[in-house]
Amino acid sequence: MTSFAPAPQRRAIQDLPDELISQIAAGEVVERPASVVRELVDNALDAGASQITVRLLAGGVRLISVEDDGCGIPREELPVALRRHATSKIRDLQELEHVGTMGFRGEALAAIASVSETAILSRLEGEDNGWLLEARSGELRPAARNRGTTLEVKELFFSTPARRKFLKSDATELAHCIESVRRHALARPDVGFSIWHEGKLVEQWRAVPMGEGTERNEALARRLSDVLGADFVANSIAVLRTSTSSGITVYGRAGLPDAARSRPDQQYCYVNGRFVRDKVLTHAAKSAYEDVLHGHKQPIYALYVEMDPARVDVNVHPTKIEVRFRDSREVHQAIKHAVEDALAAPRAALLAQAAGHTGAGTAESVPLPSGNPLPSAATNAGWQPAVSAPRPVMPAQVQFAMPLQEAVGHKVNDVQALWAPMRDSQVVPATPLSVSSPPATASALLAGNSSTPAAVPASPVDTATTWPLGRAVAQVHGVYILAENAQGMVIVDMHAAHERIVYERLKDQLGNDQPIASQPLLIPATFAATPQEVATAEAHADTLRVLGLEVSPFSPKTLAVRAVPATLAQGDAVELARSVLAELEQQEASGVIQRARNEILATMACHGAVRANRRLTIDEMNALLRQMETTERSDQCNHGRPTWRQLSMKELDALFLRGR
Repeated sequence: MTSFAPAPQRRAIQDLPDELISQIAAGEVVERPASVVRELVDNALDAGASQITVRLLAGGVRLISVEDDGCGIPREELPVALRRHATSKIRDLQELEHVGTMGFRGEALAAIASVSETAILSRLEGEDNGWLLEARSGELRPAARNRGTTLEVKELFFSTPARRKFLKSDATELAHCIESVRRHALARPDVGFSIWHEGKLVEQWRAVPMGEGTERNEALARRLSDVLGADFVANSIAVLRTSTSSGITVYGRAGLPDAARSRPDQQYCYVNGRFVRDKVLTHAAKSAYEDVLHGHKQPIYALYVEMDPARVDVNVHPTKIEVRFRDSREVHQAIKHAVEDALAAPRAALLAQAAGHTGAGTAESVPLPSGNPLPSAATNAGWQPAVSAPRPVMPAQVQFAMPLQEAVGHKVNDVQALWAPMRDSQVVPATPLSVSSPPATASALLAGNSSTPAAVPASPVDTATTWPLGRAVAQVHGVYILAENAQGMVIVDMHAAHERIVYERLKDQLGNDQPIASQPLLIPATFAATPQEVATAEAHADTLRVLGLEVSPFSPKTLAVRAVPATLAQGDAVELARSVLAELEQQEASGVIQRARNEILATMACHGAVRANRRLTIDEMNALLRQMETTERSDQCNHGRPTWRQLSMKELDALFLRGR
């Protein structure tokens, strides 16, 4: 027989004590020692500090001390600072809606003091001494200190033992504290930070003067290099874009596709100097990498968004790590376009620009693909042997555009022929490549016939300096192209490279306003649908038609797929419709249309690109290299795989133990 507990007696409604209120608030604000570090560093930055020192004991459980050289707190305001909802940051609702400081609620110090032994030592500029306030006793006495504030938090959670049991090891809590300070350091290169643990210096990041424009990006790059390592900057490119319509500025650094990681542990987003985790920002950054990332890799980036504070609400989360945008779409587009523009420029073109500024054979601060995976700036520099004369460079040849009507394949703008299956008459057997044979004339090459021998005058210009991807010298097994440039040797996957070139041209020629061709189904495919799927199908009927899909209600709980894209007619119509409806439910229609169109064009480009085992002449290989240097995102194929790799002379010499 089931026994039931007796109904509890009714208890009267009454106000909670202030200490209990603060302890409840501490449960939201203070999760672990890192939460305390974050709140105290926020206050130090708001005070105008230029140097912040964090001292910890036992991972921050026994002691957290944050020292700054900010403006300080007057003696009479020290007791007020420990009261709940007492702050100097805001005065009314209008200031709350335009808040530009890191903190603004005025509840952190009261919450921290309720679960620890807290003391504040502060001194204003011009005063004879500072003042020390013990939060537990309320005692206020003079003490020695330079200008600024020191806030000590001892024995965290001593008054709530249950909370203390949930803390991890000292090493784990220390790692979280360092990560909290690291996030602040990335946002403020103009402020110096140092972290001490058990009396030993753990991390130190010196202040970097910041300016506007280029100076700001240079200062940010130095701080990113100090905090995240030199590899982060070497494997990333600068981002800087201001939207004229919304006034949103996005700057920072976006990692190269080759530097993508298996975990999203190097993704930092800031809004008006505040580190945030927001789905809109994360999705926008990930969308910019759709065409260039392979598999499920996670990009690395540090992006900073500056916008009108009135257009973003930071008062939506207890720890202020989440925000809400008034118009999330404009923020999404600003970040996506900023990262896309930065990634679009071929690294070969950047190498040419750097070579023009720094002299022949150098490429400072320009990341190059390689098998190592990325060489340093010193490795990229042109290497010269210690003895003997410089290596001879073969005379250049006049280059012409690579025709897209090869013996195998079709014109890029002939979409129907490009998608049609290849006839046996179109297959041409591979012919051996004769390196010594003279190159074709311009007229013959443009006409698609490269067998006509003709002499081409040599150019006196150094090919290694003029062409970033260098001069083709050979083809390996009909798959790879070997080229020589100023840095050493370039290896190109010709199918992957040509696939990207065809894909980008298809996108430019077809545009975004043409619907995808659809094929009606002889027998409609029906499936049981949820109310959300039915509502999405009715609301986005026009969008589905642009995608080549026709999905209509068959009954109140059933949908019927009556047409699918012609290129996907052999696929699972129901699965395709479900996936598109799910995406339309979560994202905007324009993004879904563009992504679906790009997937189809990528498949078409893969079928239309030059095949492996196809023998190319030297002129065709050189023409492909020249197109790679001018095509956007040509460093990766449509599937995110690299299209070329650089081996410097230093790396080649190391393979053969030269100079040892």
